[in-house]
Amino acid sequence: MPHWDDLRIFLGVAREESLSKAAARLKIDPATAGRRVARLEDDYGTPLFLKSQSGYALTDMGQRLLAHAQRIEQSMELAAEEMGGRSGGMTGQIRIGAPDGAANFLLPQVCAAISKDNPELEIQIMALPRLINLSKREADFVVAVSPPTAGRLVVQKVTDYHLSLAASETYLSEAPPLRSLKDVPQHRMVGYIPDMIFDKELDYLKEIGVESPDLASNSVSVQMSWVRQGGGLGIVHDFALPFSEGVQRVLTDQVRLKRAFYLVRHEDDKRLERLNRFATALADGLRKEVQRLEAIS
Repeated sequence: MPHWDDLRIFLGVAREESLSKAAARLKIDPATAGRRVARLEDDYGTPLFLKSQSGYALTDMGQRLLAHAQRIEQSMELAAEEMGGRSGGMTGQIRIGAPDGAANFLLPQVCAAISKDNPELEIQIMALPRLINLSKREADFVVAVSPPTAGRLVVQKVTDYHLSLAASETYLSEAPPLRSLKDVPQHRMVGYIPDMIFDKELDYLKEIGVESPDLASNSVSVQMSWVRQGGGLGIVHDFALPFSEGVQRVLTDQVRLKRAFYLVRHEDDKRLERLNRFATALADGLRKEVQRLEAIS
């Protein structure tokens, strides 16, 4: 009979598609992880992964085992909650995936507050400019800018937020006049790399008639740095402006974009009280932080 610890390592490798990455996440030696996977394959008498230079891919039998292992994992988490009681603070590891605007300017202070109240809780933030796969358990929660329409997911709208056209005071003092959107073509523009926009809600510049920026990055932080250093005009989050001294909104009567954040998690996790409590704290914290920062931007 396979050991749960071997199945836990199997799940890690299946999710990371890499022995070394799974070992790092599980805080074990890669050689140990490899031995445990090999032992599991011996126990079942079949390969569970196709190994190549590009990583570890599940075989058909590995896919079949994955579903069973995920159910066992959830049962173990439920048992831990049941035996440990629910009156104390949250514990364990929780990973959040988010676009880097939220990851850089909102989640650090929100998660720091949650961590202060729950010192035994380990929180990880994945700032990735792409969609995050909850079915493969890349994260426990995803902060998304549009609600997913497929998959066994729980989707909760958290809050609206706003974006504005902005530039540094230095840039504006040296650039051509900017009286209306008709003047925008005379200015250098900062924005996303067009073919790396992973969600249509992030295609901000198209809404003001700009097809391609002069300075482009898939990172919101890089874009904000360019704007702050006088690189050009950019669409920026209002909640990021308090962190960017010398950057000001322009054409405020003509450019005011509204978007929303959604908190997404796997449907199976609704049974876990720990994750329910974290979802409530995270959504409440994000909502209040957006309101606070937009009020002072």
